[in-house]
Amino acid sequence: MQDDPQKRDVDNRRNFSFRLNLFFFITFALFSLLIVKLAVLQFVEGSTLSAEGIKKGTRENPIPPIRGNIYDSKGYPIAYSTSTQSLYYSLQPSTKKAKTEDIARETAEQLEKIFTEYGRKDKVMTVDDILRQMDLGFIRNTLSTPRRIKSGLTNAEVAYFLQNRTEFTGIEVIEESVRNYDEDTIAVQLVGYLKKYKGVRLDVDFYKNKRSETDATLKYLEEEEVGLDGLEFMYQDVLRGKNGVKSYPVNNKEHIIGPMRITTPEKGSDLYLTINKDVQLKTEEAIMKHLSVIRTSSNKYERAPFAQTGFAVAMEVDTGKIVAMASMPDYDPNIWAGGRISPEDYENFGYVLPNGTIRTVYGPYSDADRNKHPSSIVPAGSTLKPLSVLVGLNEGLFTTETRYPDTGAFYYGSKGHERRIGNSQGKVFGPIDGAVAIEKSSNPFMAAMIGDKLYRRGEVNGKSSVEIWDDYMKQFGLGVLTGSGLPGETKGVIEYFAEEKAASAQSALIQASFGQQGRYTTLQLAQYTAMLANRGKRMKPQFVNEIRDADGKVIQGYTPEILNSVDMKVEYWEEIEKGMSQVSVRGFDGFQHDFMRKTGTSEQDVAKRTAENAVFVAYAPAKNPKLAVAVVVPDGGFGGYGAAPIARKIFDAYDAEIGLTGVPNVALKNSTDGTSQAPSGNTGTDTANGTNAGQTNEE
Repeated sequence: MQDDPQKRDVDNRRNFSFRLNLFFFITFALFSLLIVKLAVLQFVEGSTLSAEGIKKGTRENPIPPIRGNIYDSKGYPIAYSTSTQSLYYSLQPSTKKAKTEDIARETAEQLEKIFTEYGRKDKVMTVDDILRQMDLGFIRNTLSTPRRIKSGLTNAEVAYFLQNRTEFTGIEVIEESVRNYDEDTIAVQLVGYLKKYKGVRLDVDFYKNKRSETDATLKYLEEEEVGLDGLEFMYQDVLRGKNGVKSYPVNNKEHIIGPMRITTPEKGSDLYLTINKDVQLKTEEAIMKHLSVIRTSSNKYERAPFAQTGFAVAMEVDTGKIVAMASMPDYDPNIWAGGRISPEDYENFGYVLPNGTIRTVYGPYSDADRNKHPSSIVPAGSTLKPLSVLVGLNEGLFTTETRYPDTGAFYYGSKGHERRIGNSQGKVFGPIDGAVAIEKSSNPFMAAMIGDKLYRRGEVNGKSSVEIWDDYMKQFGLGVLTGSGLPGETKGVIEYFAEEKAASAQSALIQASFGQQGRYTTLQLAQYTAMLANRGKRMKPQFVNEIRDADGKVIQGYTPEILNSVDMKVEYWEEIEKGMSQVSVRGFDGFQHDFMRKTGTSEQDVAKRTAENAVFVAYAPAKNPKLAVAVVVPDGGFGGYGAAPIARKIFDAYDAEIGLTGVPNVALKNSTDGTSQAPSGNTGTDTANGTNAGQTNEE
């Protein structure tokens, strides 16, 4: 049967019509989708895409933030940021590298003439200096990054560039922040210093972690100066502030095609310290003057020819505030200007850069001679004896009524190998109690009544006698961190455990009882002294009274913090106070306040000699104590001669500025030498003692 042509023609037309309609429908649907998409792009995503487009045509470079200032307790600026005008240059790219360099050299030659005519004569820049800053080899910068050519422009230079800006292509004058430190070098090791971020970001863990920062305002910059020690480091996040931004339009070839826009950086918060400028400077001056005195003194008890360094800390008893912290000699922190130090300055000042009141510092010795002298961390010597007596009383080894027959020596050890613990100059004190043992600095009392008795009693509640001793030391802050939070602080060096292993527990405890077998920092000794003064509260050392934002609003205040407490009977405290009130000492004639004190002369074997370190601790007034002071002079000889006179100057400075009774002593402040002269009758005649080799010398 043949197909009907007419029917086939109808079917073909019907199929064509269907396909045509389907084509138009699909076309309509596609156009509809396109219109909807365009509408979404225009009205929904338009602002976002527009911003992205602008961003792709804009390059942003952050501006370092303005660092917060550091003030003393009365608002005197110790470390502060000032504004400076800096000249930046943006490379003018060309398809030929030589052309770019030619333009840069031509600009450098122009700038050299202007700098010479209008700039400071002591900061002349040559054409080569300028080209080096332009970084034509892209060692430090990308193509689109403006180069800082010169900071600290003079007013004449700034005026010239502003008046003749049309003559220069790629030149911008920008205001920046520069760190300055007071020329009096106030507590410089405590305050710390700055270095370039690019020099520390791979070596310091704190800054390693900053590399992953995504917030543009907090992202660290390669050339930014950041804290590397002291409070500058400890409060880096507080002081830093937030970045500003330099933004400028570029084309697809990274050429700058428009003017730069600047968002101003945010200034960091300011620190108001507990340090009092005047007390601090008097402390520093007292150390340096006294070092000079004892190195050349004709008095055999006072002379200390090797004394090169001195350290002191003054801490308020009830608050924990550090009003003075001196590590001397110090240095001018402005040598770090620009975030780097010259090799010459490092050679001259490297030994004084660290804070010797919290870590190991040696004097100005060569590498070959360094081991011939003690560091800043020394044995406490007889300044530990008040605590030793407290341990003996609290452990029931003796009572306040117990008398020990001091014959001038105590012996221990196996027969034929006895070791002798003697008093200085072979003195014999006869029957003495704990208070007199402190007053006279009796080594045999400490050895027999505390060290040896603690050893012979043996283990208690699972703890050995040496562990019991260690517990007391740490409760009083010796052998543990003080809680200050200062970077680089050490726990000191505990030696009695090593002595126990090498010799015996008996030897470790006997020697520890009169201040050997443990080396401590000056800050630890100050905290320990404050704990004696307040009868058992270990205060956290604090350095910041307030933190204020850029508008002067207080965002963090000060709260005293007790780290731990020791509960002992009142009569035990009274016993040691009775002894401390009678210790003979130099330098306190005419002091207007009753005070508690203890001298110490600790010994260390260094190379082929025994070094004697002067140590002194005291607090005043005796009733309602206000200030605790610790002074350490390595190689300083007798503590009463080498360290005590420094402490007197510190007490007087505090009394004049703040007041040991709560009110500044106006008469003392106005005195010509800053020393009180009213008779007190509480000091007695100065004496000096010595002991046998290997033992502690006391005065």
